[in-house]
Amino acid sequence: MSRRRLERLLNLTMCLMATSRFLTVSQIGEMVEGYDPGESEEAQEAYRRMFERDKQYLRELGIPVETGQDSAFSDELGYRIRRGDYALGEISLDPDEFAALALAASLWSSATLAAPAASALRKLAAAGAPVRPAGLGGADLLAGPSSALGPGGFEGFEPRVDTAEPAFEAALAAVQAGRVVRFPYRRPGQTEDTERHVQPWGVLSWRGRWYLVGHDLRRAAPRVFRLSRVTGGVRAVGPPGAFTVPPDVDLRAMISSTEPPEHTRSALLRVRRGCGHALRRRARPAEAPGPDLPMNPVPDTDLLSVDFSDVERFAHWIVGYGPDVTVIGPADLRAEVIRRLRATLEATAPERGTRPAGWLARTGPR
Repeated sequence: MSRRRLERLLNLTMCLMATSRFLTVSQIGEMVEGYDPGESEEAQEAYRRMFERDKQYLRELGIPVETGQDSAFSDELGYRIRRGDYALGEISLDPDEFAALALAASLWSSATLAAPAASALRKLAAAGAPVRPAGLGGADLLAGPSSALGPGGFEGFEPRVDTAEPAFEAALAAVQAGRVVRFPYRRPGQTEDTERHVQPWGVLSWRGRWYLVGHDLRRAAPRVFRLSRVTGGVRAVGPPGAFTVPPDVDLRAMISSTEPPEHTRSALLRVRRGCGHALRRRARPAEAPGPDLPMNPVPDTDLLSVDFSDVERFAHWIVGYGPDVTVIGPADLRAEVIRRLRATLEATAPERGTRPAGWLARTGPR
């Protein structure tokens, strides 16, 4: 957004908040700096189009621009912003509570939650909360002496709630609308997908993973589904409000009772030097597993051991490093990384002739 437009939007907001009566479009053009209604019909029409765009943008930001008339004898509509509708009362929260709100706002990366989260945090900032822009991510972070960012905050670091599962937004939308969903699902050890038909009760995060909890219509019983195991699109079927969530259901208890306890294992990784810094912070130097694998068979790489407990989550992290990280073992982690790389290749280069030579050389058999 240009500085000129930003200033015009701020002037328009302050003008509409400062008045108790409805201002017409022509009055706004005369009072708000940045508008130039002009004398000609073309100039006035251009001004009206600009005002309509600005008004719509303010509403998209969550600013309640009200439309109405001061007199029943007036035919022209006017606009104002009620202070009681937009101004936020005094907020009394501890720094740790502000930090928790900032972490929740990291869900802005999900389009489903973007608008309400942005509106809420913007109002907190207006009320004096220690909010500052994070830059690249588009989200705002809260920094304070006791915040998640440490004293004063650190540039370039951002707490993040991961919602990378493709099924997240559709599942959440179905929960909010009360619509039944269908989706393909694959449990560990299965080679084929099974179609699930579910009344979704809620979407929750547990131990860093996202779950859909609901009533499985085909099995006539409550079930828990890990979103990372949904292998296709989540399709909403039927009308909204088709079912009611049981009032006494404890979704978090359902997840904790169905998920087995986590067992930590060690992964053997070959990491290119100068890369994989987050992995290296959790790693320790590894010994070669046997005479068939020299300590450093690839120049400029290190052999590292990293502890993990969840194959799918750890594989998702490793794939993000591309060719800079190669999994040596265990076999199930290596297979999951290869599966994700192949799926990415199929999605981005569907024509076999477009695949580069040796496209999966780093994950192929050894």
